[in-house]
Amino acid sequence: MRQAFLVLGFLAAAAPALAGSMAVRAGKVYPVSSPPIEDGLVLIEDGRISAVGPASAIRLPAGIERIELPEAWLIPGFVDLHSHVGGTDLNDASFPVNPDLDVYDQLVPGNEMLLDALAGGVTTALFIPGSATNLGGFGALVKPAGRTVDEMILRFPGAMKIAQAGNPERRGGEIGRGRIGMNWNLRRELTQGMEYHRAWTDYEEGRRAEPPEKVHRLEMMRGLFRREFPCLVHTQWMPVFQSTIRMLHDEFGVKFVLSHATFDSFHNSPLVNEYDLHVNLGPRMYHVDYDDGKVVGLGARYHQMGVENLSLNTDAPVVHQEELPYQAAMAVRMGLPWDVALRGLTLEPAEAVGIADRVGSLDVGKDADFALWTGDPFDPRSRVLMTFTDGRVVLDARSPDAERRF
Repeated sequence: MRQAFLVLGFLAAAAPALAGSMAVRAGKVYPVSSPPIEDGLVLIEDGRISAVGPASAIRLPAGIERIELPEAWLIPGFVDLHSHVGGTDLNDASFPVNPDLDVYDQLVPGNEMLLDALAGGVTTALFIPGSATNLGGFGALVKPAGRTVDEMILRFPGAMKIAQAGNPERRGGEIGRGRIGMNWNLRRELTQGMEYHRAWTDYEEGRRAEPPEKVHRLEMMRGLFRREFPCLVHTQWMPVFQSTIRMLHDEFGVKFVLSHATFDSFHNSPLVNEYDLHVNLGPRMYHVDYDDGKVVGLGARYHQMGVENLSLNTDAPVVHQEELPYQAAMAVRMGLPWDVALRGLTLEPAEAVGIADRVGSLDVGKDADFALWTGDPFDPRSRVLMTFTDGRVVLDARSPDAERRF
């Protein structure tokens, strides 16, 4: 890291400022992937981070635009893996499983709830179908500041949405009313998708002479079995957690994220650790543990039980998207270490869904997505001063008439 920014600084010293370049200096810079930097600087070129380090160590091109906030904290943009505020029509529920549905056509650039995310430093969200059905379809990884659908999309599909127990129980009494029916439905659909993928793979690799019949409703599931994206699974309670792991890990071998992960699910932490799984906790941050007779912080309990792959969510709009840092504040107040909470809003969720090469930390080559805060982002008294997405200012709240720039 140090070598990268020193070399860049040496080259830049003899060059004029590049188009689209900017230097942002802050009193504290938190790369997340490396130790904090006092009086740090981030150099942006063409929407990407081209240098990060102590301000005294980076020589800047002449004439470059500079933003200097010596009292501010510069934090990578937050990543929320469980969000429903990217658009509309999330809960089509005629069928208990719906692998042919997706959110792409429902994205609404510039919608108020999504843009409010920028005031909380949230620069990436996984926008997914709701939990009305056992398999709701496919979500998209989006940037809230996108001015068009194409500009919003970081990756599509971002994940396949599965909901286990609770919300998707079929109230009419048909199959799927309880967990037996839901798991039967889900296994049946995943089996069809896996067999469809294998048939097409055999054809593409020359082991089959004739192509299989195209089945539109199973097409996007091929990416799941190629492990191009994970399942985001709404799962909670210890036995439901176990059935999710057994089905998706043991039987189908797909990538998945255990989202919600609330109530007594933390008792499955040894299994989470053994299989190196990811827990995406929220929106509930506490649990009344009758074994101990205490109210416990769920984030702290997972951490104490050795779970390292831990992120936090809002389930927005259950908790408003811009209040993601308050979720971390609550987790920290109830015992989760501060640095673990910061990773849980940045690098951990990015790694869980395979976008850590783009976002989640302040590293050379990554998207210049970050926010400048008045102080500790997990102190409710702090607020965002500026938010950047792809190197451009998308929120400037330094003056009373806060300005969004889209």
